[in-house]
Amino acid sequence: MIKVVFFDYDGVLTTDKTGSLTTNRYLSLATGIGVSRINSVFNRYNEDLIQGITTHAKIWQRVCGELGQAISINLLYEAFESTPVNLGVFSLASQLKARYTVGIITDNKKDRIDHLKISQKLDALFNPILVSAEIGANKQSVEIFLHALKCTDTKPEECVFIDNNRENLIKPNALGFKTIFHDDDKNDILALVSALDSLGVTLG
Repeated sequence: MIKVVFFDYDGVLTTDKTGSLTTNRYLSLATGIGVSRINSVFNRYNEDLIQGITTHAKIWQRVCGELGQAISINLLYEAFESTPVNLGVFSLASQLKARYTVGIITDNKKDRIDHLKISQKLDALFNPILVSAEIGANKQSVEIFLHALKCTDTKPEECVFIDNNRENLIKPNALGFKTIFHDDDKNDILALVSALDSLGVTLG
């Protein structure tokens, strides 16, 4: 019997494949700096941000120096807020909440998700929200999934995890989670509903 449905954030609950795509695109448009240059600079810090080793605030002065432009960090927060919500999946999660616990497991930066918890009211729908930067482990290891089980007091076979990256399904599947691949290019909500139904997960 399924008790919890966990969603990945970027590429599942959003219509952009990754958070870096959203953030760097916005910063490029706002500053006039080429997106490839912004990608190159941020890529040097991305893993440390996702693992919680550093934060955007701590690296911001260095980032500005490497980009050759003084940029207000407020632009970064605006970039976070530009994240495009996947309304179909949010609606699905809202319907599921009537019968199941719905949560998020995401490889992400703590400051970004903290900001989005407010601007998108994520806490009102999802609990728990598990972020790699807070846990110090990403979806390439079992730790974040074991943490999810502990937070929800559930067994792996009682949980579903949905992600738009097949590699991120390997660890939870090995633990015994039910897993679903969501093709973010197609964003087929009906296919997602059908996949959930095949696992015994029905809408409220």
